[in-house]
Amino acid sequence: MNPKLDRRKKYTRMMLKNSLVHLLRQKPLSKITVKEICEEADVNRSTFYAHYDDQFDLLEKIEQEVIANIEAGLNEYDFSNDDEALEMIEILLNYASDNFKLFYTLLIINRDHSFEKRVMDLARKYLIKNWKNIEEVDAMLYEYGGTFVISGSIYVIKQWMVNRMDRSPKEIAKLITSFKLGVENI
Repeated sequence: MNPKLDRRKKYTRMMLKNSLVHLLRQKPLSKITVKEICEEADVNRSTFYAHYDDQFDLLEKIEQEVIANIEAGLNEYDFSNDDEALEMIEILLNYASDNFKLFYTLLIINRDHSFEKRVMDLARKYLIKNWKNIEEVDAMLYEYGGTFVISGSIYVIKQWMVNRMDRSPKEIAKLITSFKLGVENI
């Protein structure tokens, strides 16, 4: 495999992703055309179609990549203690902060809630690993309490981003962890 070609493909994909994110900050996905993405990225349409089916496929791939990065970060942690959970949330918030434009666009500007739903599904998957004494947790508490903690956490993160990250990731992580602990004590 030619490494130069690999770099070009990566660069082209990065430019197309950045172009779509930039355009999403201006209008909804349904109003964005492949032609606009290509003009923004300075690539031709055939190049776009060599990588993606359409603008919806491009957004899908962006979301998949972000979720995969989040999941890779989650897999590095032992969810058995609260200190580890706090550190994990802080690292994820730092990741969101480092990718502010992307997260802000996907969570707040983009009115299609597919990314938010993906984050919620991923969080639900990992919540069970972090819930103390899961065999003692009532199924209803897990379902409703888990939904409360996850959706509340996402909305706290959204508000934090709207406020231009006016608090440190550590402060927000402590706040989110306190919500989780409150539900565990019910």
